[in-house]
Amino acid sequence: VFTIFDGIMDRHDLEKIKTIGDGYMAVGGIPEPDVENPIKAVQAGLDIINALAAAVKKGEKLKHPWEVRIGIHTGDLIAGLIGKHKFAYDVWGQTVNIASRMETGGSPGRVNISGITYQLVKDQFRCSSRGHIEVKNMGKMDMYFIDQA
Repeated sequence: VFTIFDGIMDRHDLEKIKTIGDGYMAVGGIPEPDVENPIKAVQAGLDIINALAAAVKKGEKLKHPWEVRIGIHTGDLIAGLIGKHKFAYDVWGQTVNIASRMETGGSPGRVNISGITYQLVKDQFRCSSRGHIEVKNMGKMDMYFIDQA
């Protein structure tokens, strides 16, 4: 499954940062900023949902079928190498925290985006407002679902 995700990231010029258990973290705009990253990230999220659904429909037996939730937020972050003996490339900052909250606050089979990302993709995707949702340690935030055509 992660190999499928890696291919999707490549097609949309996104960078896989790491896998965490059954989680998959990717970002856009590093090392080179790209104003289309929010659009590419949303499309990659939809592609992931569709690829998993297609695999199940074709009868492929996924060892652990996922009810995938995808969360996307757009903003500045810090990226770099972490570690003294065993290096790891990672990203951190408030943008990463909010993206994580978008994922946990989402629903299976849906792409959940922040209000900031919504403003950047609303002309390319049909979206449904979820209103102001309470977010752990961040108060209420605007969230939107991307509606598949």
